[in-house]
Order: sequence, then C-alpha cells, then structure tokens
Amino acid sequence: MATVAITGENFEEVVTTNDLVLVDFWAAWCGPCRSFAPTYEKVSAQYPDAVFAKVDTEAEQALAASFNIMSIPTLMIIRDQVVIFSQAGALPESALVDLVQKAAALDMEEIHRQIAQEAGEREAATDGASAQA
Repeated sequence: MATVAITGENFEEVVTTNDLVLVDFWAAWCGPCRSFAPTYEKVSAQYPDAVFAKVDTEAEQALAASFNIMSIPTLMIIRDQVVIFSQAGALPESALVDLVQKAAALDMEEIHRQIAQEAGEREAATDGASAQA
C-alpha cells in the first residue's frame, strides 16, 4: 500500500476506521525526512493491512501541534485508537520492520485494561484530593 496523506480533516476517520496506523510527521525542507521517505514507502508495501500515513507539518501545523511534535521526522504508531509509540528520528528499514511487527503483535485488550485501570486510579486520586479540600 502506498502512503496516504493525513490532514486535520481526515485524521479522525483514518484512525477510527483502521486498526494499525503509522504516521510519519515530516516536512519537505527536512533532509532526514527526505532520506526516511523511501524506507517508509518500501516497508508500507510489506504491510498491506496497516495504514502508512504522512503528515506534512508545514501544511498541517495544528495537527502536528496537537501531538506536540517538536522535531521531525517523528514516527507515531496508533493501534485501536491508542498511541502506542512516538519517537523522533529516522529509522533504518530493519528497525521499522521490527517496530511494525511488534505493534501488530501487541495484546490490545491488555493495553485497554491498563488504560482503564490508570484512568480509574487518577479518578480515585482526584476524588480523594477533592474530599480532603
């Protein structure tokens, strides 16, 4: 599958309608971004069930800002609408392949359980702090 462009308008649709979405935040003026692009394209062809998306940080500044993108390229992986990975810097092909395989193999039921548990703990801590005030 070729990479797809993500904008502020289609981001939510892409993320909610696909289980595994890799997002490359990039800009045309960025040398490391241009160097990483062929690797990203090549690996995307190996994983037709995943969406390999690109966000042009110059054109989509608000979207990049919403994810606190401070340097590019930044690779983010979203699985079942949960950001499971975010890291700045270009990756070699072998590392990107390994990352995609690990992301696909994650037990998302366990991840969702952990998120719910952490949310419950935060809520309990907030309730406890409110009760003491």
